[in-house]
Amino acid sequence: MSAELEVDLLVAGAGPAGMAAALVASLEGLDVLLCEKSDQVGGTGSTSAGTLWIPGNSQSKSAGFTDSAAQADTYLTALIGEATNRDLRNAYLQTGPAAIDYLSNRTDVRFLACGPHPDYRSNMAGAAFAGRAIVPESFDGRLLGEDFRRIRPPVPEFMVFGGMMVGKADIAPLIGRFKSVRNFIYSAKLLSRYLADRLKYPRGTRIMMGNALIGRLFYSLRKRGVPILFQASIADLTGDRRGVSGARVTVDGKEILVKVRKGVVLATGGYAHNESFRQAFMPQPVPVHSMSYEGNQGDGLAVGQRVGAAIGPERGTSGLWTPVSIVPRPDGSKGLFPHLVLDRAKPGLIAVNSAGRRFVNEAASYHDFVLAMFESNKTAHSIPAWLICDAAFIKKYGLGVVYPRHSNPGKFVDSGYLMSGRTLDELAGKTAIDAAQLRATVVRYDDFAQTGVDIDFGKGETELNRFNGDANHRPNPCIGPIAKPPFYAVAVWPADIAVSTGLTTDADARVLDTDGKPIPGLYACGNDMASVMGGSYPGPGTTLGPAIVFAYRAAMHARQMPTTL
Repeated sequence: MSAELEVDLLVAGAGPAGMAAALVASLEGLDVLLCEKSDQVGGTGSTSAGTLWIPGNSQSKSAGFTDSAAQADTYLTALIGEATNRDLRNAYLQTGPAAIDYLSNRTDVRFLACGPHPDYRSNMAGAAFAGRAIVPESFDGRLLGEDFRRIRPPVPEFMVFGGMMVGKADIAPLIGRFKSVRNFIYSAKLLSRYLADRLKYPRGTRIMMGNALIGRLFYSLRKRGVPILFQASIADLTGDRRGVSGARVTVDGKEILVKVRKGVVLATGGYAHNESFRQAFMPQPVPVHSMSYEGNQGDGLAVGQRVGAAIGPERGTSGLWTPVSIVPRPDGSKGLFPHLVLDRAKPGLIAVNSAGRRFVNEAASYHDFVLAMFESNKTAHSIPAWLICDAAFIKKYGLGVVYPRHSNPGKFVDSGYLMSGRTLDELAGKTAIDAAQLRATVVRYDDFAQTGVDIDFGKGETELNRFNGDANHRPNPCIGPIAKPPFYAVAVWPADIAVSTGLTTDADARVLDTDGKPIPGLYACGNDMASVMGGSYPGPGTTLGPAIVFAYRAAMHARQMPTTL
């Protein structure tokens, strides 16, 4: 490889934002080079649910759901006020549907309406019950041939049989595979496809969620012949706050100079695994766990700072959070399982701190649940917190990686994943929870189960709560008794799934300097860009929605810029 290259646009990072920026720029006629520091594409996006929050999207409108940018703006105003630049928010809301339609019409990146999927603060003005969330269509990885190995796989805990992805629609037929002929045939087809895949591929090629988004972006880039340099990390930018003319990129240990005619797009995934940035921006004590890809070391923020870029917002929790449990793996390593929607909202579960007291509406969004952990930890040890349930709950709903009707939940006790006790006192002793207060908390909660009214935290009162609860449970789909021994507990810790602090930008994703002026030739999107949501989490797809939209805006702006060389 030559020690010096020249292109129109250099994109650093092959996650959803970086690949989207490179794809749009290529479609607009630019000569693009995409650099990825690892040997696989996808980053954190490949392990995500793949949902995008795009108010007013045409996919949902075609499915019969009504929404508008104005309604979403009302909601965001109620949720975050003026915490973020108004022009930035307006650009996101107005451009979102157009950006998605652009990709859908011109590439293999296709999306489906989620249908009902409530906003996370569904009791606020402007919140929607349906219509704002979209997901990528599932993708056949076989279309990539040998390049399928380039897609970062989901976390092992989200696959079955050692490598098969399953979607929400697959769960019921798989669990009930012996309950009907239809379920059995459905499950048999899935398994047959998977077994055939494993003869040639390292895992199943029927991919969905974030993996499908990455697969579709990667496939579209390959079809267009956009060059991707793997094992290529951005080491520094050339230029200063008056303008960026290129970057120094380290490829397989050797440095090359990439000159740019239009600009550089930073999309390296944010700072989640950079300890100094974590100490600077995250709550104290700094959470130790992260669901982000381990390569997200803040490369984009670091090189941006060196040319005078501003970072913000510095206040707030600086993360988008989920509670996670720590999963012992057969090989001796440990994984993280995010408790997003499958257990916390179901009837018959509470979350308590070390004092044995509830501190949150357990059915709140994963982000709000962790914010409550931080707040509770100021007065009682709440990191970790404990999810408490009984044997009936485990059998019906599962808990964490223990799936419903598991034949041997005891093996999770043996591995240390679950704690169990024949009595609440025994369980309290094993978890260092105040036993007397835990008993009192459960008694009080069982009273709520009878009335259906949680007078302490309002569990089951919002559309989000009820959507994730058990619609067949009465009188409240989110509250049930904790009465049948043995009793179980799993420890949950705060973990970031994304970061909200990043390089400040304008509405076209141009990076701003510390005086608030755009740095010519420098863009940022994805988690390298300060969140348009100001650290809040309005609904499903809060990270990926802006990542794709501002990647689109960055490419469109770069297209019309004069040559910087």
